[in-house]
Amino acid sequence: MSPELLLSLCAFAAVSSITPGPNNTMMLASGLNYGFKRSLPHLLGICCGFSFMMFATGLGLHAVFERVPMLQTILKYGGALYLLWLAWKLAHAAPMSGEQASLSKPMGFWGAAAFQWINPKAWVMILSALTTYLPHGFEVHDVLVPAGVFWVVGIFCVGSWVVFGVAMRRVLQDPRSVRIFNLVMALALVATLYPLLA
Repeated sequence: MSPELLLSLCAFAAVSSITPGPNNTMMLASGLNYGFKRSLPHLLGICCGFSFMMFATGLGLHAVFERVPMLQTILKYGGALYLLWLAWKLAHAAPMSGEQASLSKPMGFWGAAAFQWINPKAWVMILSALTTYLPHGFEVHDVLVPAGVFWVVGIFCVGSWVVFGVAMRRVLQDPRSVRIFNLVMALALVATLYPLLA
């Protein structure tokens, strides 16, 4: 990959990774409710799961979707239902006391990694990146480049949402503010479904 194409891929990865979507909305809420350290497995799960999915798709998983289009539809609507369930849980989440926060668990590494497979924004990002930045007649090592770029860029871009959530902890001190914040984040999560269902 030429330096110019690599720079363009990095820019695409940064813009698509930092814009609002299901992952970033959940990371913002996790940063607020659990802090940075406890949100770290969730963050790493997103980045590793996304990069692995990109690698697997680049190696031929997209051919499965071409042969079995119904599978894509199942993933699309299954992902939408899961996002609605997450939004409902977030909207009804009561503010946690210090003791409750220490006992409650944020999404872990494997849950976040698995979520990528039903995340509609992740599929759009992956298919766009692979069709745009992989050369014709590419080999296995060519797929590692975009997967690696998205992993590195994702750590910083998605991680910035956790940092923002942690910073908001200082502002959102009272239970009413936290409840309003969780409701707004739930609505934002539902809003990410619009491009999928429109």
